[in-house]
Amino acid sequence: MNQKQTGSRATKIHKKKQALRKQLWGDIDPDTIWNRKLNDGYTTIPRTMPIIFQIMDNLSETSKPISSTYFSLWCRVFDESFIEIKSPDEMAFESGYSGQRAVTTWKARMKNLAKLGFINAKEGATGEFSYVLILNPYMVIKEHYNKGDVQAGKYNVLFSRAQDVGAKDLD
Repeated sequence: MNQKQTGSRATKIHKKKQALRKQLWGDIDPDTIWNRKLNDGYTTIPRTMPIIFQIMDNLSETSKPISSTYFSLWCRVFDESFIEIKSPDEMAFESGYSGQRAVTTWKARMKNLAKLGFINAKEGATGEFSYVLILNPYMVIKEHYNKGDVQAGKYNVLFSRAQDVGAKDLD
């Protein structure tokens, strides 16, 4: 499909969704709904992210989920896939950790993300996770799947959903 065809298809889908939304909810004040083109402070995420999170948490140590830590990183990254962490306390809080062990817990999750290959970190002024590179989660998961570390059923769901949304990284 060329770029013109893709644009035409997207316009048709957009119009169809707008018509259905209007049918279901009537005229909505545009200020009451999220519009990524008008609102600042957004990031792009894969539509498969919920499945990616499930697989990540399954790969992690028992009772030590890593997806909330990964998501807090993702929400700070731009197109260069690189983050400079200036406050581990703030990152720990955003990841959902509080109390005296918040930063310790966050660091443990970061170590696990690095060990599993989802991030690469370099040390600097704020410690061992001052600079973080976010790696392509599809490629990391595919590598773990090929080693037998990912449940076939979950990988198949991820693969199918990736195909639905046009992601080709798992092909």
